[in-house]
Amino acid sequence: MNDLFQSLDISASGMRAQATRLRHVSENIANADTPGYRRKTVPFMADGSDGEVRTGKVQLDRSDLPLVYDPSSPLADETGHYKGSNVNAVLEIADSREAQRSYEANLRMFDQARKMSSSLLDLLRR
Repeated sequence: MNDLFQSLDISASGMRAQATRLRHVSENIANADTPGYRRKTVPFMADGSDGEVRTGKVQLDRSDLPLVYDPSSPLADETGHYKGSNVNAVLEIADSREAQRSYEANLRMFDQARKMSSSLLDLLRR
């Protein structure tokens, strides 16, 4: 019975981690056109003691910001350039789909463990 509850905890931690990832992906997409914005990523870590997934500290993508030529922008320097965002929309969409699929898999696992524990309790009541 304890293993069933542990599987519920592990699945729930996976859903929390993917929800955090989706939140940062949506922030990245929303700020794709914001000058100077750096893409955010969140690392996952497996906790060896209980198997749950934990999220690490949010990290900023340190790749070079592209230079955008727009002399009419108030952010432009004397050459007419300003630093854009390093968000790649295609990469963010792929990340969001991967996170969504992983969230759904954890949800199915959670639901299956819940059904198993419910069936076990029904058997024990008889």
